[in-house]
Amino acid sequence: MSYFAKNLEYLRKIHNLSRSDLAKKINVNQSTISRWENEDMGATVENAYDVANFFNISVADLTGNDLSKDNNKQFDELELLFDKHKDILTDSDKNIIKTIIEERKKEIDKELGDN
Repeated sequence: MSYFAKNLEYLRKIHNLSRSDLAKKINVNQSTISRWENEDMGATVENAYDVANFFNISVADLTGNDLSKDNNKQFDELELLFDKHKDILTDSDKNIIKTIIEERKKEIDKELGDN
């Protein structure tokens, strides 16, 4: 099962983007965004990559995971922070920050015995 349509709408809404706004950002028609979200049309691999790249997530997460689940809330907030500072943060900066957070979480879980 692909979560592309559900995740696209979810990501668009948490980033406060209209379909028109997102369409302009990834260079497609507004009606294309609507068709993807309504599952009237599938996205090409290139389109999925463009969407994932815009939201700074992997295509695997975009299509394979329900991003609206509670266990992803920490990254929702992080993505909002990244979006707010997109003019100063590079992709490398974002990956470093995510790695640091993930590693620290693992350390804390280990300390608490929550392997």
